Amino acid sequence: MYDDDEMESKKKPLEEINTNQEEKLKIIPWEDFQQELARLSSLSSALHEANQKKSLIEEKLNSLVQLEADSLNWSNELDEMREKLEARKLVMGNMSMRSKIVRWKTKKQEEQLNSEIRSLLMSGTALSIASKRLQEANKSLAGERGYIRLRNLQKLLKIQQQFMVSQISMLYPVNVVIEQEIESNTSTSTRKSDATSLTISKHLSVHPFAKMNFFTDRKEAIRSATALGYIAHAVSLLAVYIKVPLRYPIRLGASRTYICDYSPPSLESLSEFMEFPLFLEGQETTRSSYAVFLLNKDLEQLLNFIGVESLGPRHVLENFRELMNNILSREYIINT
Repeated sequence: MYDDDEMESKKKPLEEINTNQEEKLKIIPWEDFQQELARLSSLSSALHEANQKKSLIEEKLNSLVQLEADSLNWSNELDEMREKLEARKLVMGNMSMRSKIVRWKTKKQEEQLNSEIRSLLMSGTALSIASKRLQEANKSLAGERGYIRLRNLQKLLKIQQQFMVSQISMLYPVNVVIEQEIESNTSTSTRKSDATSLTISKHLSVHPFAKMNFFTDRKEAIRSATALGYIAHAVSLLAVYIKVPLRYPIRLGASRTYICDYSPPSLESLSEFMEFPLFLEGQETTRSSYAVFLLNKDLEQLLNFIGVESLGPRHVLENFRELMNNILSREYIINT
């Protein structure tokens, strides 16, 4: 069973539905029914035509929208293709610039190569001429007046030089002298030691002028000057025999010999030269010491000419002996 309130609440919606239906319903008189029916029929046909037009318009709109979308896609693709085209144009521009640089470098290298080819052709021509001359020289050397004969003549010349140098060694012999020196120890005991020195001719030795002073024995200075005069004479003869112009010429005078230095002290005296004495001149030892130095330079020049090194700037007799021994040795003839 329902309560009264519930019944009332259910009746109210039913009444509202009935009133709404009555409002929607339109009562048409019978005489107007045909006319209303015709109007509804025309409205229905018009609605049908409108629906057809609507569908046509929708189809056109859809096709236009699709065409617009396709056009937008094509535009985007065209923009991408344009960007790619610009990028390719840039790449092509860079490649064109590089191609121009490569062509320029190739042209330069081609020009350089052509000049090298021309120089190579000239060198080949000169080489062929030199080869012909070499063949002619070989033919001439292989003849009676060839290289073998020249070697024999050089050997004979050196034998002759050795003979003349042996005459000098006989004229100015260098001897080894053994001297005994007495040495004292702190314990007052003494012992003897042997010392060797070189002399020329009659036991003449060379003493450094720089160590001489006012108290030096005059005979010792004269003996040194005489020994240096002998060495200077022998050096001048050796230079003539082996055909070597001395860098420092010698003016011979026995114990009063001078040696010349063409190194000018100033640019104003280029044609002048200075002479230095190979003897003790008064108490001046500097000029005499320098003269001994120049004589040793001449000895060093002769030693270097025959391929021998000097023994030092203060070994005049030792260098002279070394020079004589090397010229008189068998290797001097072999190394022709």
